[in-house]
Amino acid sequence: MTDISKPTAIPSTDEAYHPDAVEAKWQARWAERHINEPDLDHPARPFYNLMMFPYPSAEGLHVGNMFAFTGADLYGRFKRLQGYDVFEPIGYDAFGIHSENYAIKLGINPAILIPRNIENFRRQLKRIGGMFDWRHELSTTDPRYYKWTQWIFLQLLKAGKAYKKTAAVNWCPKDKTVLANEQVIDGRCERCGTVVEQRTLEQWFFRITEYADRLLADLDDQSKMDWSDSTTTAQRNWLGRSEGAELEFPLSVGAETAPSAARGQRGSGSVLKVYTTRADTVFGATFMVLAPEHPLVDALTTPEQRAEVEAYRRAAASKDLVSRKVGDREKTGVFTGGHAVNPATGREIPVWVADYVLMEYGTGAIMAVPGHDERDFEFARKFGLPIVRVVAEAPAGAEGHPDPERREGEGADAPLDAPYTDNESGILANSARFDGLPVPEAKRAVTAWLESKGAGKGVVRYRLHDWCISRQRYWGPPIPIIYCDDHGAVPVPEKDLPVELPLIEDFAPDDSGISPLARHEEWYYVPCPVCGKRGRRETDVSDTFLDSAWYHLRYPSTEFDDRPFDPARTRTWLPVHSYIGGNEHAVLHLLYARFITMVLHDLGHLPFDEPYRKFRAHGLIVKDGAKMSKSRGNVVVPDEYIARWGADTFRMYLMFLGPFQEGGDFQDSGISGPRRFLDKVWSFVNEACREGEGQEVHHGVIVKLNQTKKRVTEGLEALRYNTSIAALMELVNALRAENVCDKGIAEELVVMLAPFVPHFAEECWERMGHRESVFEARWPAWDEELVVEDRIEVVVQVNGKTRSKVQVARDADEETVVAAAMRDVGVQRFVEQKTVRKRIYVANRLLNLVVG
Repeated sequence: MTDISKPTAIPSTDEAYHPDAVEAKWQARWAERHINEPDLDHPARPFYNLMMFPYPSAEGLHVGNMFAFTGADLYGRFKRLQGYDVFEPIGYDAFGIHSENYAIKLGINPAILIPRNIENFRRQLKRIGGMFDWRHELSTTDPRYYKWTQWIFLQLLKAGKAYKKTAAVNWCPKDKTVLANEQVIDGRCERCGTVVEQRTLEQWFFRITEYADRLLADLDDQSKMDWSDSTTTAQRNWLGRSEGAELEFPLSVGAETAPSAARGQRGSGSVLKVYTTRADTVFGATFMVLAPEHPLVDALTTPEQRAEVEAYRRAAASKDLVSRKVGDREKTGVFTGGHAVNPATGREIPVWVADYVLMEYGTGAIMAVPGHDERDFEFARKFGLPIVRVVAEAPAGAEGHPDPERREGEGADAPLDAPYTDNESGILANSARFDGLPVPEAKRAVTAWLESKGAGKGVVRYRLHDWCISRQRYWGPPIPIIYCDDHGAVPVPEKDLPVELPLIEDFAPDDSGISPLARHEEWYYVPCPVCGKRGRRETDVSDTFLDSAWYHLRYPSTEFDDRPFDPARTRTWLPVHSYIGGNEHAVLHLLYARFITMVLHDLGHLPFDEPYRKFRAHGLIVKDGAKMSKSRGNVVVPDEYIARWGADTFRMYLMFLGPFQEGGDFQDSGISGPRRFLDKVWSFVNEACREGEGQEVHHGVIVKLNQTKKRVTEGLEALRYNTSIAALMELVNALRAENVCDKGIAEELVVMLAPFVPHFAEECWERMGHRESVFEARWPAWDEELVVEDRIEVVVQVNGKTRSKVQVARDADEETVVAAAMRDVGVQRFVEQKTVRKRIYVANRLLNLVVG
């Protein structure tokens, strides 16, 4: 045990509780005695307790941050009291557009502003009483950190998992950078509200799609991943696995419009490939639609249509990708003049260009089936294209198979005033040999038939796309590439890492789509590592999600400059045992961290391929029922509340607001309750110190104590912190009601309170004569036999109306319960001078006397 007490007399037990003095004392003591610094090399029971590190992109931490950090810290302290060696690090996700935009807003270079913000964040984190191991604090902006971020990029490059390509992207003219699709809302930048444009830029990508199968499969592996259901569901949806077919439509450039399978085989010999989950509807494909960016648009466009097609493509290029996907906007398009051949019918069908088809989804081309798709139907109606229905409602009572008495496909020729979209339960019609087949069976049969003809094959596709890591900004780790006219893109040698971010004054981005770093020749021009000729640095910086994809690996090894993560420490402490964070990061951060871990595992750098054994998402805090915002003037600044009430009261109130995984409503009037509770406990501990141990304690109090131990423990394990606090409050009320002042009970109470109010618990523990930290104590155990009360209350009804309650021994027989009820004054007034005609007894719960 670590002796952390000063060799002084036990403090007076008559003093009032003064949070400022208590918290300052114990924070200094923790730092002086290194209380929160586990032995990382020889732990007996290692437990890695991780919380999502904050962006220092504002003046300070808000109450939502404190809610998240307190809940995670509470769990780590609980595990420590259970005997684990808990490692709880903290750091700062300090690169990226959030921090840079804040610096631009204030007109201060981020290299100056962000360290200042970090200092304030550090002060707040210490003030809240987190069990942080400050030896291993990190910032992603530290060259000692991003040296290894750049090293990870090089490992992926060497393995063929990183590549550069030209791609259409969303561009914010105000932020002057690329935006992910998730950052565009109704065609506008989610950060600033500016209308987004589409640009074509060369970008670096990671091949995360190669890992889609594994990323999906592991979500079902409880031995690797015990995660919140909401998080795994979000990842499944984002990965977007679908089973379908890739079909080939031969091109017939410039052919006449009359249907002819023979003419359809003429032309360029090229084919249009489409991906569809509905191969069964191919007989209803009456036209095709290409994305404006599709590489075959030029080959398909006839001279007569070229001017119109090129004008349409220019207009489409000015639109952002997200607004192009909005389903309820008016459809636009242009005919290329070219045709393709439907491989099922042999007929030529026209090929159009429309901006509702995107290159980034599927193959950038679709077979349009207007009889069974809303968008295709609207497009066909607008441009007068054929509509054929090839799926009809299945006959009733046949479990999906057609009634032999009924014409197959009945209803297929009904008026086409709307597409028939209830497709999964239908049967095929107007589909040659496949008429009458139920849709699920038809999907397989049509795919197999087309595959036998060499016109298609069954495939699995994912919604997931490769990860674009390029950012045309200043504030990030430079991508470690040098371009040479003779040798192309050359990786920076590992011995030359880090490629340090230079301090420049003109750090704001411009509208060129090129990083501000390109404006600084002294940094931009460097010798080629291969031939020594003048080369040019890559000026894009990497996505901040790459910084956060591996920070958990670095924490245990921050003192090592010659390796990103020490192998021995990594084997000891990882994968992370518990990770708590916001569900807003359910997809991007958590998915990217999983991907990077898998790649590093496959390359032999890690002995595991999933980073976090357990993940739980915390809820959100609102203020007086409304979302917090500066415009509403209802933002809760933690410093003000901590200054008035103390960190421990603030911690307890945050955890009492509601279930931790759901959040709660912060109301100023509510914080006084936890403070009054702590005052009660303070008085109780003082009284217990005077009375000592050995006091006679009634059996009912012993039962209540054991029940509380169990409820608090189960609440903590399930992150139901509010129910644990409620149980502790009930216990204190019961102890006061029975005038119990036993020191042994007080000690167990203080240990159970310690995760919630660590400074308060340390002070109480010392006042009870202990020289070691309360966190050297062990979590109280309970006697399961004493959790069940010997006596219970049974509700007594007379003619179905509740009249009283009586206390009897658990499992008492009916006669005993009736006798107790008849002695009860509240029951007697309703049964006097009446006959009990019937008795209904539900054991241990209810007795109903029917009288008349």
